Amino acid sequence: MESESESGAAADTPPLETLSFHGDEEIIEVVELDPGPPDPADDLAQEMEDVDFEEEEEEEEGNEEGWVLEPQEGVVGSMEGPDDSEVTFALHSASVFCVSLDPKTNTLAVTGGEDDKAFVWRLSDGELLFECAGHKDSVTCAGFSHDSTLVATGDMSGLLKVWQVDTKEEVWSFEAGDLEWMEWHPRAPVLLAGTADGNTWMWKVPNGDCKTFQGPNCPATCGRVLPDGKRAVVGYEDGTIRVWDLKQGSPIHVLKGTEGHQGPLTCVATNQDGSLILTGSVDCQAKLVSATTGKVVGVFRPETVASQPSVGEGEESESNSVESLGFCGVMPLAAVGYLDGTLAIYDLSTQTLRHQCQHQSGIVQLLWEAGTAVVYTCSLDGVVRLWDARTGRLLTDYRGHTAEILDFALSKDASLVVTTSGDHKAK
Repeated sequence: MESESESGAAADTPPLETLSFHGDEEIIEVVELDPGPPDPADDLAQEMEDVDFEEEEEEEEGNEEGWVLEPQEGVVGSMEGPDDSEVTFALHSASVFCVSLDPKTNTLAVTGGEDDKAFVWRLSDGELLFECAGHKDSVTCAGFSHDSTLVATGDMSGLLKVWQVDTKEEVWSFEAGDLEWMEWHPRAPVLLAGTADGNTWMWKVPNGDCKTFQGPNCPATCGRVLPDGKRAVVGYEDGTIRVWDLKQGSPIHVLKGTEGHQGPLTCVATNQDGSLILTGSVDCQAKLVSATTGKVVGVFRPETVASQPSVGEGEESESNSVESLGFCGVMPLAAVGYLDGTLAIYDLSTQTLRHQCQHQSGIVQLLWEAGTAVVYTCSLDGVVRLWDARTGRLLTDYRGHTAEILDFALSKDASLVVTTSGDHKAK
């Protein structure tokens, strides 16, 4: 649900060097990134025949019913403090690894866990709608299609399944190699996934038309479809980055060696118009890449992060991994979250560190709130935190899990956050 993944083009966005910044003072020029009308992905639509790439109009979400409930009887709360959650989903019997919200209404969630199970449930009351049955390994990826009509789940062994949400029936399945990541196309019933053999797969669902993009002989560790729907950026275990043409099946740009990373890629993000790509790696660096030229235009590494020793006995101390990153939608800022608990906020124009916000434990994921300069983080201490990226100040936090938070999702209007945890719960 990250704002940077929303489709659109900002043709009038000024070049980075024209933005005015003054040291640590407030930003005096706010750049509105106007998404504008999306380019129709005609070429890919022709390639995939009857796939419809036209964006459907955003429906206004109504929270008139309200989803705030009194704590449910029998729901186990945090033993280490207050439970700030409104709803607890407790049907998983092991760690819950992933969560996604349906993009159309933000009223449904899908969660997958170490118990080899995935569930689709209602956010307002935690009621189970149906189980995505049939997995025999940990479900590590789950998500809804762009129009919320389909939901896909993928397990570590590479078994992917897709269900029709309204009928609750399985409509497609496929066994790929060991799964690294999975993502729906932003405007079509097309599913992409990266596997440990280095391949990136693309299927039309449910008829199963398939295309593969062969990377280096190492896992394709992360990937993201660009907002234009015609390209995808994929990061690999050997540190290389490839930008793929989804129609031609060929790489447009390849970054390797000093241009790429010196360790496995962990995460990748794009800004709203798809002109910039941000990549993160276990090498402790985040790289800003022009999607047009394929050139690295910035490298981010906080001064204090590199010198801090790794925590834990027997661990190698060479890496403090970048765990998550993303672009602010309303200001030229980027956020990078590190395994040591550092949240770094960077000015994109000056490519300087603006704020450094410390967490008590490692950051698992971060998300920007759409339309604001607020960034959300979840971490290994089981807490969700909201930060003002303009000032670097902590705005509030939410507690209730008794173990680490492993994933979280944010509704489009920022009215709710859904978290999953090692305590076998989603909240």
